[in-house]
Amino acid sequence: MAENIHYIRRNSDYFPLRFEGLSDVPKGLYCIGSLPDDNIPSVAIVGARSCSSYGRKTAFTLGKFLAENGVQVVSGMAMGIDSSAQEGALAAGGKTFAVLGCGVDICYPRTSYAVYDALAVRGGIIAEVEPGTKPLAFNFPRRNRIISALSDIVVVVEAREKSGSLITVDCALEQGRTVYAVPGRVGDRLSDGCNYLIAQGAGILWSFEAVMEELEGMAALKKVRARRRAAHSTQMTGSSPQVGEQSPREASVPPIKFHQMTLTFDSNEAEKAVQDNVMLSPAAKKLYACLDSDPRGADELCQKTGLPVAQVMSAAVELLMEGCIHEVGKNLFVRG
Repeated sequence: MAENIHYIRRNSDYFPLRFEGLSDVPKGLYCIGSLPDDNIPSVAIVGARSCSSYGRKTAFTLGKFLAENGVQVVSGMAMGIDSSAQEGALAAGGKTFAVLGCGVDICYPRTSYAVYDALAVRGGIIAEVEPGTKPLAFNFPRRNRIISALSDIVVVVEAREKSGSLITVDCALEQGRTVYAVPGRVGDRLSDGCNYLIAQGAGILWSFEAVMEELEGMAALKKVRARRRAAHSTQMTGSSPQVGEQSPREASVPPIKFHQMTLTFDSNEAEKAVQDNVMLSPAAKKLYACLDSDPRGADELCQKTGLPVAQVMSAAVELLMEGCIHEVGKNLFVRG
């Protein structure tokens, strides 16, 4: 299989856009098959190697559900949760990608040969280390940052209190990725890690549809950010792109921070200005009425407005564009 190995350097146009703006970016990636498409949503599913039958079934079903909905599944092909999630994605005919802690020409663990062979055709096998590198313990924590970087969302299905999956979560949080955890029974050692993450503010995976709604909200933000970047670029250059011109990176752009805009009138005047703004949708006006100087998260705003998360995020984008609110943290909003 060595003849099928590709090396994608960091300065290549084929290097993943999701790495832009991150620290500790690999100098390059070895790959059999392909890398995840930057323009398609991607979710990492990770968890315990010695998992329960419930965890295995949940990972398989989640991987299958995401693949059926056109989402790429990323994991580490480890025994247990990782391989079960990738088996689910493959069962649905979807694309899934494994980031290894050894060379891409080595199947590790050996029990995952069926998944390994399928990935070469239905996704990709990826590694930072050179082909032939043995599965040494110190390589696995480092590969976890690549798993999270290639994903928009990281889902932990089962994890012990000191699980290696929590390293992936730490990387995800540093990279600004959203983290979900599957809740488990109190006192169940395999659920201690997930329950701890939820206590620390991770999203609760109460339904598979919740992940899709989160991805829809992200897509709305990406579209607006792309428009803002294009408009800013046009203002800076004084010219518009020619018809038919397209950069290889045009369809996906790295997130940008919205800067705080201070309004010079008081709260009542701000409320009236927003409600009178004909450019804003009813959903945006409804959302604004639920905001004040205390940061409100997407979940809380869904409850207050009665709107689905995708519509809440779309409304937030409108208000951000108008300078009526600003984002003080990931999906945390206050009035401007």
